[in-house]
Amino acid sequence: MNKRILSLLALIVPMLTFAQETVPVEGIDQKIDRAFGNATGWFVDFIFYKIPFPGDINIFWVLFPLILGALYFTIYFKFINIRGFLTSVNIVRGKYDKLEYGGKVEVSPSEFTGETDNPDTIRVEGNDGEVSHFQALTAALSATVGLGNIAGVAIAVSIGGAGATFWMIIAGLLGMASKFVECTLGVKYRDIEADGTVYGGPMYYLTKGLKSKGLGRLGKVLAAIFAVFVIGGSFGGGNMFQVNQAFQLVEKITGGDASFLHGKGWVFGLVMAFLVGIVIIGGIKKIAKVTDKIVPFMVVIYVTASLFVIFVNYDMIGDAFGQIFHGAFSPEGVTGGAVGVLIQGFRRAAFSNEAGIGSASIAHSAVKTKYAASEGMVALLEPFIDTVVVCTMTALVLIITGNVTAENASLNDAQAILLTSGAFESAISWFPYVLTVAVVLFAFSTMISWSYYGFQGWSYLFGRSKRTEYTYKILFCLFVVVGAAASLGSVIGFSDAMIFAMMVPNMIGLVILAPKVKKELARYFAVIKPNK
Repeated sequence: MNKRILSLLALIVPMLTFAQETVPVEGIDQKIDRAFGNATGWFVDFIFYKIPFPGDINIFWVLFPLILGALYFTIYFKFINIRGFLTSVNIVRGKYDKLEYGGKVEVSPSEFTGETDNPDTIRVEGNDGEVSHFQALTAALSATVGLGNIAGVAIAVSIGGAGATFWMIIAGLLGMASKFVECTLGVKYRDIEADGTVYGGPMYYLTKGLKSKGLGRLGKVLAAIFAVFVIGGSFGGGNMFQVNQAFQLVEKITGGDASFLHGKGWVFGLVMAFLVGIVIIGGIKKIAKVTDKIVPFMVVIYVTASLFVIFVNYDMIGDAFGQIFHGAFSPEGVTGGAVGVLIQGFRRAAFSNEAGIGSASIAHSAVKTKYAASEGMVALLEPFIDTVVVCTMTALVLIITGNVTAENASLNDAQAILLTSGAFESAISWFPYVLTVAVVLFAFSTMISWSYYGFQGWSYLFGRSKRTEYTYKILFCLFVVVGAAASLGSVIGFSDAMIFAMMVPNMIGLVILAPKVKKELARYFAVIKPNK
């Protein structure tokens, strides 16, 4: 335990050293940014190390397990991402809810009781989870459908051109299979305490699942590594990146350099930290009650606005898709060539839908079900909604409004979200105000969901006491302030690094445990077949 605590502190303590900076020519925001970048730069460089290939091509090593893993699961489960799509929709609609009740429910002993684990049990007798299929889906979607779909797409098409959209769609379709596997395992190996509180995610299926395969020691190591990364990811991509992007738009809409908030990101951060703190104290039930109202509302507003821009310029739709397909394979004048376009598409899709990362399985593990595969089926809808639908619409808006140009390829990350705002403004003059509200809500919902993810990793490492719970939640709120004040350059590098790092131990476990998922899928299909 002491080693785990020291490892975690070694990661997060340097981030807080900005308080010791005393350079008089810098403001608070600049000092935070400089100290944050210095503290995390080494980790970002390691995760995004590029492997050189002939032809002056360099590819991030972390993309290999992401792409190959998703492709493997798609083939191994016989294109479950396509053939299971309608079944997934029916599960969310509640068509098979009646199958969840009646019959004997096995008891799943807690990982922390010292009792022998039964890796094939699903839930505790008398407790059937904490949230519904729909609530679990919206809670997970709230952590994925968000700023990655707005700023992330702008970054991808600014650097990779219109063709990056094609590879984002492919990544989304393949990612549906990865999401199915990890969320099925999240339910299968979850812990549920006597009061019904659920603890789940990669930490538990890596520990229990690999133990059932005779790889208990490896499972514990991978689980501990993942727990550290998910905590860092919750502070980075799930927190600081979100509030940072929200502040960019709020500052612009209130006057830009002349705004009363200019150079005062920490003020905006304090307000957001207060609002986030109110919600996350209530746990997953409170989070789900918020997200199942906010997420559908936000998605409807954003999709409606996107469709308006697209159909107002209906004569340009064909040309836009032509640019997407042509740019995916013949990206003349675009930085990085064809491989560069593919890399940008997959990288931003991974940051957007998190398929293969393992984070969503934490939210889905809290679902009320006795069939693990049922929630895996629900989860595969996430990358489709997040990437195939929402990200594609954002890309079409950017392309149709003429914002994918060679000049925009040089934009930095901080300017990317403003590019999307400008694209909407060119068609709907008043929409930047609506988009600003949507972005703040997107950021808010993502942060409260990621706080739950990070807390699950925190409780795995440090125990489930109230003291450890509130320690994490206070730290999380502090990082809201840090994220609003730091520059996007430092934040996005750290955000991407932590999220991609989570994928490595998770993917190892998913590949090893894939046969267990296949058995769960067969079991569930056998139950629902007579009810189709």
